[in-house]
Amino acid sequence: MSGNKTKIRKPAVSGLFYSANTSELRRSVETYLNSATLPERVVDQNIKAVIVPHAGYVYSGLTAAYAYKAIKSEEYDAVVIVGPSHRKHFRGISLFPGDAYRTPLGEVAINKKLRDELIDEEERIFLSDDGHIEEHSIEVQLPFLQLIYGDFQFVPVIMGDQSRDYVDTLARKLEKVLHRKNVLLIASTDLSHYYPYETAVDLDKRVIDSVSRYDNEELMGRLEQREVEACGGGPMVAVMKSSKLLGSQTSMILHYCNSGDISGDKSAVVGYLAASLS
Repeated sequence: MSGNKTKIRKPAVSGLFYSANTSELRRSVETYLNSATLPERVVDQNIKAVIVPHAGYVYSGLTAAYAYKAIKSEEYDAVVIVGPSHRKHFRGISLFPGDAYRTPLGEVAINKKLRDELIDEEERIFLSDDGHIEEHSIEVQLPFLQLIYGDFQFVPVIMGDQSRDYVDTLARKLEKVLHRKNVLLIASTDLSHYYPYETAVDLDKRVIDSVSRYDNEELMGRLEQREVEACGGGPMVAVMKSSKLLGSQTSMILHYCNSGDISGDKSAVVGYLAASLS
């Protein structure tokens, strides 16, 4: 018998951010996807990347559904999800060193070949549990992907440091590895956190402006100067930059809202954005 044991990353926010019940989770994701109404021009856009929120589904599920509905008819050989580390700061970019992530809808296998290519000859990108075990920014994307694609493979990427050097390192590495590959890139991020409604909308509009003009350099500068907020700003800029290097030319804003639009409490809200890059 082999001494190798399968290493599965178990759900951390199942029952908190989304239902732990398989049938209820499936129904909720289907409802969000059915409720998202996309403009016709989004169809057949050859989308290379999407920007998606990662809050609890009751707040950001509909916004996320706009991005996933946009890629529902697309076919990819693998998916790379880039998210921030909310619970642990560490120097570098970590890739989960196991075999799969599990959700109530089943297991999603890690594409180990693609993962190995991303860490090859790059000391800032490495295998580690750091940022994966308790982190929700990648986990909450998987049920949507499981519902629209069924069986697929992915690489979970967590940025422990979102400074410019690490953003540029990841963007260049993604461009090098994904060149001539049919891989979907996903940037997992929420926008401003816990400002009054009008203040939050103003802050978020600045992010949306940079994304809509596909200006990743401007967005990075705004994040560095703290003119805007996004908990996954580094992943967002890295995915924008790498997808542009890979041939994307167009950015499209698919949906924006904040938690105040959902709950009615506008005293301290969190912003959510869905966008596609093609």
